[in-house]
Amino acid sequence: MSNEQTKTDVILIGAGIMSATLGTLLKELAPDWEIKVFEKLEKPGEESSNEWNNAGTGHSALCELNYTVEKPDGSLDISKAIKVNEQFQLSRQFWAYLVNRNLIHNPNDFIMSLPHMSYVQGEKNVNFLKKRFEALSTNPLFEGMEFSDDPEILSEWVPLMLQDRTLNEPIAATKIDSGTDVNFGALTRMLFKHLQAHNVELNYKHSVNNIKRTSDGHWDLKIKNLDSGIVEHHKAKFVFIGGGGGSLHLLQKSGIPEGKHIGGFPVSGLFMVCNNPEIAEQHHAKVYGKAAVGAPPMSVPHLDTRYIDNKKSLLFGPFAGFSPKFLKTGSIFDLITSVKPHNVLTMLAAGAKEMSLTKYLIQQLMLSKEQRMEELRAFIPNAKSEDWDLVIAGQRVQVIKDTVTGGKGTLQFGTEVVSAEDGSIAALLGASPGASTAVHVMLDVINRCFPQHMKEWEPKIQEMIPSYGISLVENPELFRELHASTAQVLGLSESIVNQTHNVSGGTRVLEKA
Repeated sequence: MSNEQTKTDVILIGAGIMSATLGTLLKELAPDWEIKVFEKLEKPGEESSNEWNNAGTGHSALCELNYTVEKPDGSLDISKAIKVNEQFQLSRQFWAYLVNRNLIHNPNDFIMSLPHMSYVQGEKNVNFLKKRFEALSTNPLFEGMEFSDDPEILSEWVPLMLQDRTLNEPIAATKIDSGTDVNFGALTRMLFKHLQAHNVELNYKHSVNNIKRTSDGHWDLKIKNLDSGIVEHHKAKFVFIGGGGGSLHLLQKSGIPEGKHIGGFPVSGLFMVCNNPEIAEQHHAKVYGKAAVGAPPMSVPHLDTRYIDNKKSLLFGPFAGFSPKFLKTGSIFDLITSVKPHNVLTMLAAGAKEMSLTKYLIQQLMLSKEQRMEELRAFIPNAKSEDWDLVIAGQRVQVIKDTVTGGKGTLQFGTEVVSAEDGSIAALLGASPGASTAVHVMLDVINRCFPQHMKEWEPKIQEMIPSYGISLVENPELFRELHASTAQVLGLSESIVNQTHNVSGGTRVLEKA
């Protein structure tokens, strides 16, 4: 054991997309600060950020039906869709800045243009989708969206989905060509390569075992080198806990009051992946359906074209699984050891409230491959079992906390930042839209934890992210300009711009005659 203690400005725990993004932002804002990264695994981007563990949708609310909620009066609340879309635009702008400055290269290795579609069956769902289309398509952020309930048009959009389909109920879809597929694993590796070239110390196979505050207000981290077995002590002014599902335990060890009364519920995901390249070649879109009645938002079925290592793949899912681990590489004791005296009532309340989720998970766990194939056939009617394999995706930990609206033990389906009052430590918890909104989330961390620097940093933030602090929905011309310029830099199709020239109002309704 080593008693030697090294001091640094910033320690980032976990080498995923969040730490990579925060480290890159801080390197631009405070180039002289010393930054160290500690990761338990042997390379970056191996847990939730990995391309096989992450849907890579580039979540921008173009196709996710659960971001637009029908209100009791029948109207639609599109505020979450607008919020998520604006947040993704910040990511696009920051990535374009990095490419422009030659800090990262070859953007098509991590981002590709890909149509985003919503697809529904049944009269009630078709009416909902049309209403959603009407609410979104007049909004500048969703210009270029098309709607159709004509099977002939749909068979042009998604031929694989219409092949051999028996049309005994109405079907409809929306399509918008400005969607993207993002390989967050590749992006994470690029960002860490950039950070390493700019004197950021990356320590792989290092496990953070404990965090405690020192008398001078800094943080002492007890870290084990997994190769040598030596335990080291590292001291930092600021610590970011970005270890995916592993963040909750470290937040609890920090002892900050803000980390109390918070629990976590792990859910694992399974995907079907097509092993027949001829079939994968027939589909070119991310198509999101509607979650089954009573199913949680995380279960929205989607048929995704993916580009992984520049190779086209086709995935369908997710199917939920259950493991008590908080990370794919975690321990089976993760869930039980996260229950503490301060959060036990919160956890018990969630257990009582979420019986339907428990039932759903049990049902999902008991599905045979053939039953999963039946769900896939709602999207691809003639799907053959031998063309599809099962892949275990990432482990996500849904946050459980007491809220004003939901009461004690409310399950949260989003991304949460928990930070100390003095801003010396912050932790990232939760799940989707996560990686897609990493830049927004890390700007929030910077705002909370470094308020004393914000006045000095704001001009640089605006240089990197031109719409920072500006509502794009209220500034449509700025949105179009930034969307076009980032598309050019990132090698994406400028479909919004093109379609606003070609189509009246930027939208088309394509219906049966």
